[in-house]
Amino acid sequence: MGSKRVELFAAIRFDWQRNQMSIRSLARKYDVHRRTVRQAIASPLPPERKVPVRAAPVREAVVGWIDEMLHEDLAAPRKQRHTARRIFERLCDEHDARVSYSTVAKYVHRRRAEITAALARAEAASVAGFVPQAKEPGAEAEVDFADVAVELDGRAARCYLFGFRLSCSGKGCHRVYASCAQEAFLEGHGRGAVAAYPV
Repeated sequence: MGSKRVELFAAIRFDWQRNQMSIRSLARKYDVHRRTVRQAIASPLPPERKVPVRAAPVREAVVGWIDEMLHEDLAAPRKQRHTARRIFERLCDEHDARVSYSTVAKYVHRRRAEITAALARAEAASVAGFVPQAKEPGAEAEVDFADVAVELDGRAARCYLFGFRLSCSGKGCHRVYASCAQEAFLEGHGRGAVAAYPV
């Protein structure tokens, strides 16, 4: 629905309500059919355009084969899936189909997205449960280094922040080291365990 048509309907309705103009004079003023003026008086929104349903006997003859190829592609690796060109060639070679490439390409473009979305919905519906994570106290921890900028003797220096967090309790310890070498890694573990479990 175009914005110009909505504006036209609003102008017709305004003249009809405020200026008490007749349908014939409104049709003449706006250079439209009287049917359009009656539609504007009846509703502020223009009616939706009717799109004719066209029969496509050539396409309908091959959609089953195309859908079968697209369903096969769901199990194939990404690089081995059919392109629209390959589907067109297989239809011509294997089934002697008399269909144009553009018809096949348009249908494949639309249908591949529909099949993928239907598969995603089916997979989402089949997942009925979940597995809860159970972390044992003191059994696991998450550790990482991150770059930080600190001020040492009035100058900016690049250092490394060691982060240690226990998976069960969420308690953590953070320390800053001059390097992220193995010595800092091991010392951070020792200090992190002491900080998380004070004696």
